[in-house]
Amino acid sequence: MVNKAKVVITDYAWASVDGERRILSDLAELAPLQTKTADEFLPHAADCDALLNAYAGPITAAVMAQMPKCKIIAKYGIGVDTIDIDAATAAGIIVTNNPNYCIEEVAEHTLALILASARKIAFYDRQVRSGAWAVPPGKPLYRLAGGTLGLVGFGNIARAVAVRAAAFGMRVLYCTPRPNEVHAGVPGTRVDWRDLLRASDVVSLHPPLTPATRHLMNDDAFACMKPTPTFADNTNAFKLNSGADITVRTRDSAGALVNLTNSSTVPAIVISHGKNGYGGTSESGTGMALPTGWPASFADENSNATGTTSFVSRPPQAPGASGTGGEFDDIVTWVPLYVLLNRMVTAGKLP
Repeated sequence: MVNKAKVVITDYAWASVDGERRILSDLAELAPLQTKTADEFLPHAADCDALLNAYAGPITAAVMAQMPKCKIIAKYGIGVDTIDIDAATAAGIIVTNNPNYCIEEVAEHTLALILASARKIAFYDRQVRSGAWAVPPGKPLYRLAGGTLGLVGFGNIARAVAVRAAAFGMRVLYCTPRPNEVHAGVPGTRVDWRDLLRASDVVSLHPPLTPATRHLMNDDAFACMKPTPTFADNTNAFKLNSGADITVRTRDSAGALVNLTNSSTVPAIVISHGKNGYGGTSESGTGMALPTGWPASFADENSNATGTTSFVSRPPQAPGASGTGGEFDDIVTWVPLYVLLNRMVTAGKLP
């Protein structure tokens, strides 16, 4: 009997892992967990050959050192900010992500939040539930048509947002560190960072989370904006490690649509409404210096997505593969994992 690899699933946000079992059953024994931290999954992963990861982490060099047999960490989604890529490369661990994951869903979610703020949906919902029925308390209301949307980053998700915003009659501006990229058929005018902040009624963040983009929106950035903008963070650009402060600064007349992931006291989505703008105030914190220009390490979110798996860390002679997506959107997550495990099993490299 051929030995099978051990694949630990640190966490998952769906009903079952039947899809994983179907794809990997010939090659691997799965150990599905529902954990949030490395301390929780490490007792089960010390002897794993591969790790499938959604949100649990961070996965640091110290964590990898306790998984000496691990050859691949496959991320279900796009962002890999919770994985130490340099440490993985040094350890000979391949790290992959799924650059096609939830592009349409996040784009739709972005528009949903912008509409909710412009039309004060959450505010009026709370009013009606409390027994009130009156329009004036939520004024002013705004139409999207004729407004300006500024997109920070212009990767796949941001471009999908641009198409949807244009359909609502919005003018689209964007800034990107890739001046030579051409996206035929995608609405939008490229401007520099500060011009985007000054001209936009809505600013939506779509860069990856890196040291250069963490706290990108700080006091200096908000000072450049109109007195009545809405600020939308829909790609976890403020996602911080456990114990860190959430840093979002707005003025009294501004609004914030923020996805929060690490606070036990704040709802997952904050839509705050204020006096004059599309929205209102948000939590306060301390920011880092605003970059004067796009840093060399900045890259648009999933801008390399072409339907193939993205190899974030690639040790020498790491196997490569591509997937086509389709009905099972996470198929690109499985391709490199399957290829590597198949080679290990058929070569008899498992103990």
